[in-house]
Amino acid sequence: MTNQEKKQLAIAACQIRMGIIESTHGAKAGHPGGSLSAAEMFAYLYNRELRIDPKQPKMESRDRFVLSKGHTAPGLYSALAYRGFFPVSDLPTLRHADSYLQGHPNMNLVPGVDMSTGSLGQGVSCAAGMAKGAKYLNEDVNVYTLLGDGEIEEGQVWEAFMFAAHFKLDNLCVIIDINGLQIDGPTEKVMNSAPVDAKMEAFGFNVVTIDGHDMNAILDAIDALPAPDSDVPTVIIGKTVKGHGVSFMENNVSWHAGCVNEADWIKAKAEITEAYERKWGAEA
Repeated sequence: MTNQEKKQLAIAACQIRMGIIESTHGAKAGHPGGSLSAAEMFAYLYNRELRIDPKQPKMESRDRFVLSKGHTAPGLYSALAYRGFFPVSDLPTLRHADSYLQGHPNMNLVPGVDMSTGSLGQGVSCAAGMAKGAKYLNEDVNVYTLLGDGEIEEGQVWEAFMFAAHFKLDNLCVIIDINGLQIDGPTEKVMNSAPVDAKMEAFGFNVVTIDGHDMNAILDAIDALPAPDSDVPTVIIGKTVKGHGVSFMENNVSWHAGCVNEADWIKAKAEITEAYERKWGAEA
């Protein structure tokens, strides 16, 4: 990856973080913590990896993305908006009664959303079904799905993993955002799922563990996806920081969900901008 490509992805991640703050401030509600921890992954997928066209959101040959941890819709909406699927100016309408940008993604209302999600554990099952359908129809379609580490406490998740391995879905990429926190506290105390890597390997997955904030690591992980006809699904385990990029939200379980007030809004935007400028020497 060239330095210019890294810079463009850094800009995208910065914009996504800004959109997350703008939307949760506009809603006075939402889930900023887990959206911020996945910003680099959203940026990479929507700006480099996914075969998509904002002008043709229902294009049959497109790759599919399913946000299994559907409560982090602010991150997905921000990625879609900055990619051109709908106006960035609509982000602050999050959760408003008359807005199409509700608290969980709705495939019937939001351009670019491939599956309505919200009930944890169900998104990955839908993604596995999409991958199986593409295989059945002999279509060159890859399916990506993003889960949270609290979400994998759901039994349905492991049924989907077993399904994916059994049906040799090498066109499926599962991404697990391991930020260590869920709404009730640290995941290791609520319901410890470690070691996730060993369990996924035992379930028949190609396992790649990375720093989920490192674009080069994400690139390497995506490049490590099995070739077609390898018969093995892939899981990318991304170690991240909940609330990454906003100091008062980082590793703070109270920001799993929270109200971004005026002071929070101003401080968060300033920190996101300053971090980008410090590294890249230009405004996003």
